[in-house]
Amino acid sequence: MKINGGFDVAGGIENCMWLSSSSTSSALRRQHFLIRTLCASSTPQTSHNQMERVHCASISIPEADAEGVIRNITPVLDRTRHKGQAGRIAVIGGCREYTGAPYFTAISALKIGADLSHVFCTKDAATVIKSYSPELIVHPILEESYSVREDERETVSSYILAEVRKWLERFDCIVVGPGLGRDPFLLNCASDIMRHARQLSIPIVIDADGLYLVTKNIDLVRGNSLAVLTPNVMEYKRLLEKVLNCDVNNDNQSEQLRLLSQKIGGVTILQKGKEDLISDAKTVTKVSTFGSPRRCGGQGDILSGSVAVFTSWARRYVMSGIPSSETSLNPLILGCVAGSVLLRKAALRAFLSKKRATLTTDIMEFLGQSLEEISPAE
Repeated sequence: MKINGGFDVAGGIENCMWLSSSSTSSALRRQHFLIRTLCASSTPQTSHNQMERVHCASISIPEADAEGVIRNITPVLDRTRHKGQAGRIAVIGGCREYTGAPYFTAISALKIGADLSHVFCTKDAATVIKSYSPELIVHPILEESYSVREDERETVSSYILAEVRKWLERFDCIVVGPGLGRDPFLLNCASDIMRHARQLSIPIVIDADGLYLVTKNIDLVRGNSLAVLTPNVMEYKRLLEKVLNCDVNNDNQSEQLRLLSQKIGGVTILQKGKEDLISDAKTVTKVSTFGSPRRCGGQGDILSGSVAVFTSWARRYVMSGIPSSETSLNPLILGCVAGSVLLRKAALRAFLSKKRATLTTDIMEFLGQSLEEISPAE
């Protein structure tokens, strides 16, 4: 069996064992662990005939060793590091109506351990978001239709992209969608930013109104192996209707999710629900750690910020690991797994403390403690 089309589960680990005898580095040992982790959580490939026989029968989805992933991709804190090495994250979103969502995403990234967190929003949203926290770097450069004359739109759109481009290369991951709204001009600007980020090979986490944008124009992410979609129940339903022209099949969730990812060209999808299901068209895994029964708004914003940080850490970890072309670990899968379990643990801690009064701001306060419990800083 192969993971991500490139690593043979049956023989790959054994074939890589010669490396452990010639190197005792911690990165090497952690890489071996991650290979075993994903081997354990890989979905067995099933032939078309087998799928026909299974038909609508329920298929078991393997559980990811999420805490093990966190322990291995979370960077060590030491005195040799400088500002920025633990991650630079940017959020594209924030308009007149929605200022909380981009704040939740950006501040969550910092609370998990990113060094810098930026928000690119409209002028109306900027002052409000800045007032929430001095920790965020806020760029009031986006515009909505009401503030731009028809004959100025092309010029203004070019200016916005040029301003964002000055920063893009500095970011390890961007999040598109929290608080973005559905203004046509603003969505067009977000589309231009996504295209340019793709050209620069910057990972993109797409949530909320970003998913609305993508559902309207699948080509924005089609074939982008560095894109993560994080749909909730209704957003996932719309994606299925758009891409596969079908309804949700609860009897065969893993195969339907894998097929959806495949049809969009191998993008990573984190399907949020009672259990979070994650697929990149080659493997399917889940995170079912119990979270909070309190479903207050804003938890998805925390998740998108968490996935962005862990994805940036996972990319650095994978790229600095075993020098072998045989091993193919998808850092976006690792980022989704880590982000999912951390949010669930923080949400549970918050609920045990606040019960029905639990808010998203309460959950954010437990992100650091939950991470420390899994991967101590010292």
